[in-house]
Amino acid sequence: MMLDSSLSTTRNDMRTLIKDAQTLFQEASAVTGQKAEELRSKGLAMLDTAVAKAQQAQSAAIETSKELASSADNLVKDNPWKAVAISGGVGLLLGMLIARR
Repeated sequence: MMLDSSLSTTRNDMRTLIKDAQTLFQEASAVTGQKAEELRSKGLAMLDTAVAKAQQAQSAAIETSKELASSADNLVKDNPWKAVAISGGVGLLLGMLIARR
């Protein structure tokens, strides 16, 4: 649940950064000289920040999925018959749902 919140926050931050960078690039196209270069540099820095945030979110998602997979693996190893019973129950329910169609 915390991962969902973190990903949502990161997604919103990235959208804001990209919109701000687009605005800066539009402003830069209307001016020339030093001011234009400053705006372009600022926009590129914002895009770099957005990319870094995306990479952080991806790393967090990968780490969380590894932890979940490890937890599931440990659960199955510690309780193999329970895992078989749960899998069988889920399979039975899915089979019943599919048969109703």
